Amino acid sequence: MSGLRDTAELLKIVAHPARLEILQKLEAEVLCVTDIEELLGVGQSNVSQHLSILRRFGLVDYYVEGRLRCYFLKDPRVIDILVLLKKKYDEPLPAPACCPARTGAQANRGAVSL
Repeated sequence: MSGLRDTAELLKIVAHPARLEILQKLEAEVLCVTDIEELLGVGQSNVSQHLSILRRFGLVDYYVEGRLRCYFLKDPRVIDILVLLKKKYDEPLPAPACCPARTGAQANRGAVSL
């Protein structure tokens, strides 16, 4: 069960809009705290809280360059998650063979919006 709990925790951490944006930007380049502040348009303490959470779970790490802390991705699963989130699908999954095919109005009534 520990694996499922870890996966759920990972998804909760990544699901926050600010942390997701940080991870997306770190996928492309190393960023210092001031860069992330400008990117998110929030203060240093808010950025530090998000980075602390990402570090605690091992998703990012940093190195010190002079007075700057420069952050980078550490966990390769982040790349896989970001790729999956960017993927676009043309069609929904078909109904299982054991169920009668649902048509337009029936499908819309039972649809769940995410």
